[in-house]
Amino acid sequence: MRLLLLLLLVVICLGSAFAQTTPRFSVKGTVVDSGNTALVGATVMLLTPKDSSLVNFGRSTDKGTFELKGNKRMPYLLKISYVGYLPYQKEFTPSDDAVTDLGNIELKPITKELFEVVVRTAKAPLSIRGDTIEYNASSFKVPPGSTVEELLRKLPGVQVDQEGNIKAQGEDVKRVTVDGKTFFGTDPKLATKNLPAEAISKVQVFNDKTEKAKITGVDDGVKEKTVNLELKESHKKGGFGKVTAGVGTDARAQIRGNYNKFNSKEQFSVIGFGNNTNQTGLSWDDYQDFRGSQSFNWSDQGDFGFSNGGYIYFGDDNDSFGVPVNGGGRDNRGFSKNYAGGANYNYDTKKTKLSSNYFYNQTQQTLDAVSSRENFLPNGSLRTDIGSSRITFNGIHRGSLRFEQKLDSTNTLIVIGNGRFNKGDERFNSLEQFRRTASAQSGQSRINNSTNYDAFALQTTAIFSHRFQKKGRNFSLSAAYNRNNTNGDGDQRSENTLVTDGTNPVNPIRTINQLNQTNSLRSEIKASALYTEPISKKVFWETFYNFSFRRDEVDRDVFDRTDPGRVFNDSLSRYYTNNFTYNRLGSSFRYTNKGFNVSLGGAALNFHQEGQFTRDQTSSAAPTTVGRTFFTVVPNASMNYDLKNNRYLRANYSVNIRQPSTRDLQPVVDNSNPRYIQEGNPNLLPQLTHSLNGGYNMFNPATFTNVFINVNYNYNINQIVYNQTVDSLLITRTKPINIDGGQSIGSYVSFGFPLKKTKSNLNIWSNVNVGNNPIYINNVLNRTRTNNYNLGLRLDYTPSEKFTLYTNGNWSVTNTSYSINTLQNQQIYSYNYNADMNVLFPAGIYFNGNFNYRIYQNERFGLDQKVPILNLSVYKVIFKNKRGEVRFTAYDVFKRNLGISQSATQNFVSQERVQTLSRYFMLNFTYNMRGVKATTRRQGGMIIF
Repeated sequence: MRLLLLLLLVVICLGSAFAQTTPRFSVKGTVVDSGNTALVGATVMLLTPKDSSLVNFGRSTDKGTFELKGNKRMPYLLKISYVGYLPYQKEFTPSDDAVTDLGNIELKPITKELFEVVVRTAKAPLSIRGDTIEYNASSFKVPPGSTVEELLRKLPGVQVDQEGNIKAQGEDVKRVTVDGKTFFGTDPKLATKNLPAEAISKVQVFNDKTEKAKITGVDDGVKEKTVNLELKESHKKGGFGKVTAGVGTDARAQIRGNYNKFNSKEQFSVIGFGNNTNQTGLSWDDYQDFRGSQSFNWSDQGDFGFSNGGYIYFGDDNDSFGVPVNGGGRDNRGFSKNYAGGANYNYDTKKTKLSSNYFYNQTQQTLDAVSSRENFLPNGSLRTDIGSSRITFNGIHRGSLRFEQKLDSTNTLIVIGNGRFNKGDERFNSLEQFRRTASAQSGQSRINNSTNYDAFALQTTAIFSHRFQKKGRNFSLSAAYNRNNTNGDGDQRSENTLVTDGTNPVNPIRTINQLNQTNSLRSEIKASALYTEPISKKVFWETFYNFSFRRDEVDRDVFDRTDPGRVFNDSLSRYYTNNFTYNRLGSSFRYTNKGFNVSLGGAALNFHQEGQFTRDQTSSAAPTTVGRTFFTVVPNASMNYDLKNNRYLRANYSVNIRQPSTRDLQPVVDNSNPRYIQEGNPNLLPQLTHSLNGGYNMFNPATFTNVFINVNYNYNINQIVYNQTVDSLLITRTKPINIDGGQSIGSYVSFGFPLKKTKSNLNIWSNVNVGNNPIYINNVLNRTRTNNYNLGLRLDYTPSEKFTLYTNGNWSVTNTSYSINTLQNQQIYSYNYNADMNVLFPAGIYFNGNFNYRIYQNERFGLDQKVPILNLSVYKVIFKNKRGEVRFTAYDVFKRNLGISQSATQNFVSQERVQTLSRYFMLNFTYNMRGVKATTRRQGGMIIF
């Protein structure tokens, strides 16, 4: 609370400082053309004459007038820009009056003769054209060696949080392009965290159409906030990259590097790293250069039709084809050693696009944890205290290829392939003590398990698209084949004292000593077709068909180890096959006119399951069969309305389908934890979720004020939940079933505005979420109600290139209540404060401080944990052209990094503390490789920079 008051005090003081500094003045005028007609929406800027730094800005009104208030009394350079007109600039000294009136300011239209003058005119720090804002990167100073992320933080109307997530004009940035091309994948952070700021000429922020709308030519009304980075000529030729090596205390060490070379057609990247500092995947700094052009597109999956409606997705059960990414290791728990390397090649022309990469990474991780969990029962609760140690190794090879060829002006072919092969092992030891709070019953388990496994996965897709001569008429066809093969051996050993009455065991000790051999094969064939027909210039008809056939085959053999040798366990072994056939036929109509876009449609889907299982595939006994058919009709409706002047209204209704995972469907008993036995359910139905959401957002480019509002509601039918039964021996058995009635409602509101244009911005947001989820506990229905309230505040203060301060606070309260046991109701408080400061000292020495303060409180558990994490670094840029950097960093200065987590879910609460990498010091050296140096040349009478 004291930090909150301090943060508010800082805001008040800054506001007062801005308001009370020496006499201020306003400047006003009217922007007109040569015919004395008002020019509406012209960009007006006040700059310092010395270095053209942006001081204040605004736009002309519908009468052509403007007024910029609260300016220091000093000489200025006034600059005005308007599309199709010669930029106007003039130095002036304010009068002694409170308002300096510059009268009518006439802009001249650009002619061919004036073009050379336009090129030589001083570049404007920013220009505003409709919903597009263009920033001149050189006008926003950042320290040498800074990334694009640091540049974006300096731009008015743009915010970047500590994880690198970007907001522009109050909305999440969905895509970052480089020179208009998706060279760095679909995650915006991939480009901004590593590209050097010095490579950027301009930054453009605008609302872009979706990829689907661009390809089909039919506007779906959906806008994606996009940032385009325009490279300098010097970085479009040659290569750039960097190498970093560091050594630290406690034998900490790291090395990483990347090199990139690309032009308008090609990109080649190599990357590698090794460390024992918990960087388990690629940091964002490295990864952005690794993924390449066109690494993903809307049509890559080939699942046509509106996105909702339950098309079966392949790759559940935690399969992943992507390169692993984290934030550089700050949030990783435990201790790990990591090595990785890979290469990427992309080729991009108007007709041909190729993206390919190979990557290998391996991680060995140690996790020592202490945790507690309390399950709520109709009478009392079951509490479990666990001390565990887990050592894992995983090595993964990944490869991917995407090829796109425009066969001619109307036909396009896309082929995608992704592959993965990995090997790994795990060793797990734990001591679990448990007791039932309503009685004296208690017990314990000692577990010693180990696993070895290997897996292979393949995903392939081919997509053909044809655009007819009639605008808006399109046809697309896709086909896909997917395969996943996993083999594993598990060694399960445990000693379990099931129940005691406080003195002696009521039941004898049970020992498990088993070998589990599992082979799992999953394959899928998919096909999809889409046809779009324009009924008129404003109405379009879209129809689609989806087909999928998936086969799962699991062979699980369990053997008991006994004195005579291995004995086959009939009750735990299973041979299981399951075939899924899926058909979906749908259609929709879309009306679009003058910014109003509405779509209404529906789809009929049929899902057929046919499976059988037996104890062993060689068994002579007749297998048990499972067969069922599921049919439903799902509606879909959406509305997007462009209210003009950067105001948008939207609403959407859909029914989402979630297919049960293979693991949930398997009629297999998992007793790897003898106290918590899990079993699948082959009779599960798909889950249907009715979703309704709507929102409004606006951005005022004259004041840079933004508002974003969103509300949503979800209702579940056949919700997949995990029922629990706790028997007299305190053994918990869980099994997934379907149940109706789960629902949630949520809202989000944000408001942002500049306290001082170009210097300080304030953003405030809040969200409220209410959930109600049913589950059966010992055959008694329990409804868990969760209310979450969240308030956030962010203050950015960037007065100059010598000092920047970014602060934010987040306050969250979660109330959880249980219908079967109201005595277990509880409140969880979570507060998070962050501050990031950069200071330039004399002699070119930079200081960076990053402070994170987290508070966890749960009165019922007696938890009141305060975790201050302070990281400090001092660095200096060295060598000619500032290519080198020496940095000394102290991580977790207070030695308080505790891997704490707490949660409250359907019928239990849990806490966990993991021993985690704590205070250490590291000295790093970085060498930057850069492209050829820019030159100034004259061409055709024009000066080109």
